[in-house]
Amino acid sequence: MPTYDYYCPSNDRTVEVVHRMAETLHTWGEVCERAGLDLGDTPAEAPVERVITGAAGIVGGTYAGDPPPSGGGCAGGMCGCGG
Repeated sequence: MPTYDYYCPSNDRTVEVVHRMAETLHTWGEVCERAGLDLGDTPAEAPVERVITGAAGIVGGTYAGDPPPSGGGCAGGMCGCGG
């Protein structure tokens, strides 16, 4: 399952949460429940915003992100990607 970052303006915190792509969390309580965190002083109904990150993805079977560094992209070619 993919990982998403959610920002809560009420407490100025960003939390990483894992959930299905088709799902969106709307409140601090939902984020805390999924992340296994305590609510703290923030009300459970405080709204959160999903943060758009610059993560790469797969588009049409092709990697759509920054190209790997020269030399194959992994230390000593351990991943087998060439190099």
